[in-house]
Amino acid sequence: MTDRKMKVGLLLNPKAGVGGPVGLKGSDGVYGEAMLLGGQSKVADRAEACLERIVHDGIEWFTVPGEMGGDSLGHLGITCHLVGGLIAADTSAEDTRQGVRLLCEQGVDLLLFAGGDGTARDVADSIANVAAVLGIPCGVKMHSGVFATTPVTAATLVNKMLAGEILSVVKSEVRDIDESSFREGIVKTRFYGELPVPDDLRYVQQTKVGGKEVDALVVQDIAAYFAENMDSEALYLMGSGSTVATLMDSLGLESTLLGIDVVSNGELLAADVSENQIMEWIEDAPLAKIVVTAIDRQGHVFGRGNQQLSARVIRGVGVRNLEIVATKSKLLRLERRPLLVDTGDVDLDEALAGMKSVLVGYDDWVLYQVA
Repeated sequence: MTDRKMKVGLLLNPKAGVGGPVGLKGSDGVYGEAMLLGGQSKVADRAEACLERIVHDGIEWFTVPGEMGGDSLGHLGITCHLVGGLIAADTSAEDTRQGVRLLCEQGVDLLLFAGGDGTARDVADSIANVAAVLGIPCGVKMHSGVFATTPVTAATLVNKMLAGEILSVVKSEVRDIDESSFREGIVKTRFYGELPVPDDLRYVQQTKVGGKEVDALVVQDIAAYFAENMDSEALYLMGSGSTVATLMDSLGLESTLLGIDVVSNGELLAADVSENQIMEWIEDAPLAKIVVTAIDRQGHVFGRGNQQLSARVIRGVGVRNLEIVATKSKLLRLERRPLLVDTGDVDLDEALAGMKSVLVGYDDWVLYQVA
């Protein structure tokens, strides 16, 4: 089986930014007026300036037909999957939201969108189960923290992901301005939510230095965050390894270093369980989660030392309910090689693959490829 390509969804808002050059301070609600004043959409040009700088060999593209994505990829000769039907020329916010929902259904790893703050709001309203989102800036007002600084830097970030560089995932604010007030000289912005955005990872000195002492301190931070954010209603299947053992220790619970333990609401329900025992536990659980780490220098998440977490168990829990924890030092020691899954079920291995969020510190996440 060939290596899985990164799935990227592309969505353009062709109306974004048309009001700026004609002095309308935005485009929301005044698109027709802007066009009558000579406004022109630059969204496709800016999106294509990004797309033509991306290394496409490692990407499987998904988009919607027409000017909201398909036309730009087609213009550059980039093969893509088209989802949904052709959208009318007079696109709407609901078209954007529906496009986001359709792309999320394809299991994309990254949603790349071109627009402004209004577009970011529509994305935030509709996004689900996507590791990262990145905006190509095309609007008049750019108060949200979800955009690259330029179309070129957006391409740079995508290429870094493709190259296997460790990028942090930051929860960035989606904000929008009240355009009617802005046209009267009053600046009012409102918080509309957050989106997970890839960013360059800035390592501090401690995480660059190898050694058990530094890793141990980082694992303590991971454990503290994990303990504070556990779902009291969920059943946790705690995987093997010293990193997960530290998480158990932070909960004040005994752990099975080379086995699987069952935890819920701060209590150890069962220790060193088998595959069949796990299936009995998750059968009646309203929500179950699997917590695993990677084998140091090898990178296996499943299939080495934790076969109790079988394909049957993973399917029973659900691939979306997987939590991976590791230190940045451990990921760096992989030297850009991906994390690995070997469940014995090829289709499940494929479903588990892609860009995943890995908890690497206290409320500190990075994107890392699972192959």
